[in-house]
Amino acid sequence: MMINTDLVVLGGGPAGYVAAIQAAKLGLEVYLIEEDKVGGTCLNRGCIPTKALLQAAHVKDTVDQAQAFGIESSGQSQVKMEKVQSYKNAVVKQLVTGVEGLVKKNKVHLLKGHGAVLGPSIFSPNSGAVAVSPNDPKEEESIIVPKNVIIASGSRNKNLPNISIDEEYILSSTGLLEIGEIPKSIAIIGGGVIGVEFASFLARMGSQVTIIEYLDRLLANEGKNISQALAKNFKKQGITLKLNCQVDQAQVQDGQVLVSMNQGQDQEVFDKVLVAVGREPNIDNIGLHNTSIKYDKKGIEVNQHYQTKEGHIYAIGDAINTLQLAHVAMAEAKCAVDHIINKTSDPLNYTMLPRCVYSSPEIASVGYNQDNLPEDVEAKVGHFPLAGNGKALIEKASDGFIEVIRDQATDDLLGITIFGPHASEMISEGSLGLYLNAANEEVATTVHPHPSFSEALQEAALDAMEMAIHK
Repeated sequence: MMINTDLVVLGGGPAGYVAAIQAAKLGLEVYLIEEDKVGGTCLNRGCIPTKALLQAAHVKDTVDQAQAFGIESSGQSQVKMEKVQSYKNAVVKQLVTGVEGLVKKNKVHLLKGHGAVLGPSIFSPNSGAVAVSPNDPKEEESIIVPKNVIIASGSRNKNLPNISIDEEYILSSTGLLEIGEIPKSIAIIGGGVIGVEFASFLARMGSQVTIIEYLDRLLANEGKNISQALAKNFKKQGITLKLNCQVDQAQVQDGQVLVSMNQGQDQEVFDKVLVAVGREPNIDNIGLHNTSIKYDKKGIEVNQHYQTKEGHIYAIGDAINTLQLAHVAMAEAKCAVDHIINKTSDPLNYTMLPRCVYSSPEIASVGYNQDNLPEDVEAKVGHFPLAGNGKALIEKASDGFIEVIRDQATDDLLGITIFGPHASEMISEGSLGLYLNAANEEVATTVHPHPSFSEALQEAALDAMEMAIHK
């Protein structure tokens, strides 16, 4: 069966389904190709299920600390992982159903199967026709000939060549999301966002967690002050950190895992091991070799409008070498569709896009931090500890801080970093400020509600002007 249409989107994750819906709303006929469930990794195996587990851990934490607030309880809470998993799965199912409904509502044609880009052929003189092999073997293969293609094929877990993942003892993040019980001990290989978030979940659920990181600090993409603060906090939580540590191999022995490190100089036994060393783009089986598109192991090469070397074929999300964040992928999707329809789009400024880590405490940042400021900028850093914030003291969550960076010459707001509760919610004020090119003084003089965590942001902005009231 051959179909002619306006747009084919390969991949139904946050990048793909947003691109498909946006294009359909603007009048294009769209075919969305997805092998698995819509929502992609984020909704089914990433953002949403991990945050559901983290919320369960937060509730446990709250119950365990009830006596500190004068609430008597009968003792430590009990984790029933079967019920935790049911809660998590219900959240995921509801959101997947919601996205499927949005796709249908906007008259996007959803095809379940594997899509691959074809080169010039009898179907089209140019590359870009898409062959779709349906999941249902009873259905016939389709050839779709679109005017434009958006590749949003997402990413997969990155593996280590010397470690074999069996999803029983040695797990990927996908396998860990399905665990039936909390392990007594676990080694997490990788101190990036994924490793840090799972460490927060497992430690609060009662596991003895060890993070093994090849680099000299956690969260290497954030400022060094954040890495130091998180390391200090994790140690207080009982999480063991092995930094500057290389894993040689992990072997299953007698129902446990023996992990060898630093050329055999260090060995330790754990009940489970989680490999969390990042993600890599899913681009090796979608027909790119049939085109002149340039790509490497980091992703597909695109211009500022997300066009590949073949201008009618675009790539977005984890398929390209940008920030692997769902909200970034969604923003890229809208830009790509805008360019397809209007032949122009405003390039994204990635410095202005918020970055969040849903650990305990949470971490969020936008703009520059102290380590990556442009050399020609003379900046002033405002710092305010949550120990001076009333709402933080009320919630017994005062181990954190907020930093605001301003340009001393222009008073421009350059960056905000938040380390503490509700950071992922509060960072939106900073994102809006950078988007509107706000001055630091505008943040500092905006009236914030009392008592609230957001007051600490105002105080940090005031401190950048040496005018903080409560410091």
